[in-house]
Amino acid sequence: MTNITFKNNPITLLGEQVTVGSVAPDFSVLANDLSVRTLADYEGKKKLISVVPSIDTGVCDQQTRKFNEEASKIENAVVLTISNDLPFAQSRWCAASGLDNVVTLSDHKDLSFGMNYGVVIEEMRLLARSVFVLNENNEVVYVEYVNEGTDHPNYDKAIEALKSI
Repeated sequence: MTNITFKNNPITLLGEQVTVGSVAPDFSVLANDLSVRTLADYEGKKKLISVVPSIDTGVCDQQTRKFNEEASKIENAVVLTISNDLPFAQSRWCAASGLDNVVTLSDHKDLSFGMNYGVVIEEMRLLARSVFVLNENNEVVYVEYVNEGTDHPNYDKAIEALKSI
């Protein structure tokens, strides 16, 4: 694993990182209505999991919009945007963004997703910017842990991986 930074400062990622070819670990997160969601809720779908530190920042906003715009053109695909933002903040962002089909999920309660995917930033209790693409059988086909937390992910590579399934 390369060194990960946030605002050019080294950070420590907690949890188990996933690799291409592995089966994606399950997780338990909260939807905007506070209901629990797990990987099984998206069974049979191609999944692009877009992980952001906070939906209320510029890069995270752009990342969420870009992936949702591109993935909406791909049959049987869903984009899950996961952060440690509270479900209420995620719901407010969705309403303000004018995007109806965005799935935002909160890992703030248990850090289940973050620990299972190795993206919990120990120093801030946020999730590190990353992207995971899973096929319909939850096999990991693409992983990106963004080296600098304030940088954008590689949108083209992630979308290409989703299209190639």
